[in-house]
Amino acid sequence: MEPQYIRIRGARMHNLKNISVDLPRNKLVVFTGLSGSGKSTLAFDTLYAEGQRRYVESLSTYARQFLGQMDKPDVDLLEGLSPAVSIEQKTTSKNPRSTVGTVTEIYDHLRLLFARAGQPHCPKCGDPICSQSIEDMVDILLKRPQGEKVILLAPLVSGKKGRHEQVLQQMRKEGYVRVRINGDIVPLAGEIALAKNKHHTIEVVVDRLVIKKGLRRRLDESVSTAVALSGGTMLVFFPATGEEMLFSESAACHRCSISVPNLTTQLFSFNNPQGACRVCSGLGANRFVDEQLVVPDDGLSLNEGAIAPWNRRKLATYASQWQEALSRHFGFDLDTPFKKLPERVRKKILYGTGREKIEFHHQRGKRKLVSTIAYEGVIPRLNRLFGETSSNRVREEVGRFMNEQPCPGCHGARLKKEALAVRIGRWSIMAMTALSIEQLIDELADITFGPREAVIAEPILKEVQERLSFLRGVGLGYLSLDRKAGTLSGGEAQRIRLASQIGSRLAGVLYILDEPSIGLHQRDNNKLIKTLLSLRDLGNTVIVVEHDTDTIATADHVLDIGPGAGVHGGEILYSGNVAGLLDCPESLTGAYLSGKLSITVPEKRRRVKKGPSFGLVVNNASINNLQKLTVRFPLGVLTCVTGVSGSGKSSLVIETLFKEIRRYFQDGGQWHGVKGTITGLKNIDKVIDIDQSPIGRTPRSNPATYTGVLTPIRELLARLPESRARGYKIGRFSFNIKGGRCEACEGDGVIRIAMHFLPDIYVTCERCQGKRYNQETLEITYRGKNIADILAMTVEEALEFFKNIPPIKNRLQTVFDVGLGYITLGQSSVTLSGGEAQRVKLARELSRRSTGKTLYILDEPTTGLHPADIQHLLTVLGRLVDSGNTVVVIEHNLDVIKTADYIIDLGPEGGDGGGRVVFCGTPEEVAACPDSYTGMFLKQTLAEKTG
Repeated sequence: MEPQYIRIRGARMHNLKNISVDLPRNKLVVFTGLSGSGKSTLAFDTLYAEGQRRYVESLSTYARQFLGQMDKPDVDLLEGLSPAVSIEQKTTSKNPRSTVGTVTEIYDHLRLLFARAGQPHCPKCGDPICSQSIEDMVDILLKRPQGEKVILLAPLVSGKKGRHEQVLQQMRKEGYVRVRINGDIVPLAGEIALAKNKHHTIEVVVDRLVIKKGLRRRLDESVSTAVALSGGTMLVFFPATGEEMLFSESAACHRCSISVPNLTTQLFSFNNPQGACRVCSGLGANRFVDEQLVVPDDGLSLNEGAIAPWNRRKLATYASQWQEALSRHFGFDLDTPFKKLPERVRKKILYGTGREKIEFHHQRGKRKLVSTIAYEGVIPRLNRLFGETSSNRVREEVGRFMNEQPCPGCHGARLKKEALAVRIGRWSIMAMTALSIEQLIDELADITFGPREAVIAEPILKEVQERLSFLRGVGLGYLSLDRKAGTLSGGEAQRIRLASQIGSRLAGVLYILDEPSIGLHQRDNNKLIKTLLSLRDLGNTVIVVEHDTDTIATADHVLDIGPGAGVHGGEILYSGNVAGLLDCPESLTGAYLSGKLSITVPEKRRRVKKGPSFGLVVNNASINNLQKLTVRFPLGVLTCVTGVSGSGKSSLVIETLFKEIRRYFQDGGQWHGVKGTITGLKNIDKVIDIDQSPIGRTPRSNPATYTGVLTPIRELLARLPESRARGYKIGRFSFNIKGGRCEACEGDGVIRIAMHFLPDIYVTCERCQGKRYNQETLEITYRGKNIADILAMTVEEALEFFKNIPPIKNRLQTVFDVGLGYITLGQSSVTLSGGEAQRVKLARELSRRSTGKTLYILDEPTTGLHPADIQHLLTVLGRLVDSGNTVVVIEHNLDVIKTADYIIDLGPEGGDGGGRVVFCGTPEEVAACPDSYTGMFLKQTLAEKTG
């Protein structure tokens, strides 16, 4: 009989305090509680980790030897566990070739649809293409100029790996003398050794001719032979011009004498040489050195640093000597503003002198040397460096002055023109992927096929439409299939994986999700909840770590973990249905759900000041779906940018406001798309984006190093009498350099084990037992605690321990104030959630001396936060604003929105239906706007929770 419960007994992972609980199977179960209370530890580090371990143990001994030993979670008993699938908040691949279409595999089905049911058209004139007969091919060739040499080639291998010895041997047997391999004609008589692991293209030379009268009979025979050899195609090469013509029995345009290759799925793949645009290799864009970034301010002279790369140490080799040489040769003053130099001189400085040589003076040791050489130019040199260097740092430096532009060959479509000329209805495959998912569902329903194509297309279309419907069902109808996967938020990436799992229609699986409601507007929340319920109704157990009140209210079973965070959490406060949670006196979650506790609306909002000195204005912003927006961001207040998912919030705030201001302050030179200018930049002195990316990507990084509190702690230990007696300096207490650290793990405390096709795992170092330092260093103690003991303290414990040492106490206080008193100073950054990492960054900003003119930008800071933690966050943001700074927040959480001073609501829909300003004003004014979806939900919230 199938077990009815997942039984957990004695779970002690991380901060869990020997908890035991029964969770119902085949139900929607929500884990909730304060941030850091142990929800994710129970869900992912206990349930999922044990499921993964049992899967590995079920593999053969041979397979397990490649995976290493996986530690068993610290739990006494775990019964009723199904095969587990984890759907976390991890962003998808940053590979520029990865798109929504490729990640969901919908693009693979579209490739198949176009290859089997597509109608080829001429890439030149647009006429539908029909097949060519042997006679047609001969007639076209005989129309070429008299006396022109032609080589007839029969394609045998097209872009395939291998040595292809059998193909070459067969051609020798049949009496052929020459083949063309990868573009080079070589004799078959000699030895031909091809690299096994490289792609090769092989064509046999069938005949070499000169166009003249009386050639028809021979040409007819040779063409017939070539077509028969290759199975229907022939390639003709004209040596005099390098031109090539492809002929095919299957498809060609008679008017333009253009043939297209056979329709295969590879032809429609931008990751395959057969289909990818030759200019950009399928990327759709080319990087180039941007003249505007090389000379950001042409009002400066060369002496004042007009050429920005010459101000970078790694790129400034002989920069001053070249300036003087150019000045002498072309006769201009180095103090003349760059824009006032003659056009010819500016071009020479940027693009080089070509063959023109100039006198160059330089010094080697004590010798002064004079050379007469050509000057390469700033931009050609940067291009050369970017292409030739093996140093990531140099590539990054050059990248500061580079930009992207659509590929001139395919205009951003990624594919060859032959693939783009194949249509279904009025759509090419890339035009189809540029539609939003909502639009694509409607268009596919309207396409009509011929009798033959309809039979072929029916099963493919059914699969495509199902997958598209699943994506729309999780609130992603605004995305397009050509959207780069690297630009998706964590929540969007998670919901895409969720839609894929529903499409697989598996039953009897344990699904574990980490806050799938991230980035979702309240309007679309019901769609997500329906998706979770449908996953449950297939016969699966769905466990969701969530703070969203709607999701909690829909759950079959709720598990509340607390009462506090970190060492103060790890206990089960409540396990049962939602109604019982509302009456649980120990539960903070229940108190917020029932309305006993709430985040109050401020009695008085900060006044939004008018005038050019009190605002930033974005003019004509048009990146992505923004419809030439002009928006004013008031300074000195907390501004929330709201709107449904895909309405353009990130495009406005991150892609336009943040990156344009960062470019203005010359910090990285980011510039994408078509943007308007921003006025009012003189009113701020810097911009800081506090996002949820990790504060470090290795176990070596931790809150103590990131916030800078470790430095005064090391200074304190280095000043102790015992340290002085031994000659220990501050470096002795660093785990990043040799001396005091454990050399077995090089100061990491853990050793990484590569898991091949599973994620890498970290095991505790056996020599130092995770303490990072060697024994001699650990003998130095302050009030009985060594450096490892201090790093093992929670922020709350360390605050009490160092209360009499202001440099340490002040930094720790800011971490405590943002609600992170439960994390340990040495906690590995890879174990911090996105919300925790963001608050560590906030703490570092709070510890700095405020100028009162900083613009802080936060993208959904409430991710992973319980309502009680949101209260902490709002207090911190209030401190930043009260110091005179400006905070701009992209947010869906109504508790944050209702406490804002000013709201910019975008919409009204997502994708092409968005990108406009619906309303700007105070929360009360937005709530009164009938056209605002945000206002609709905000109106209810203000009515329920005022005061």
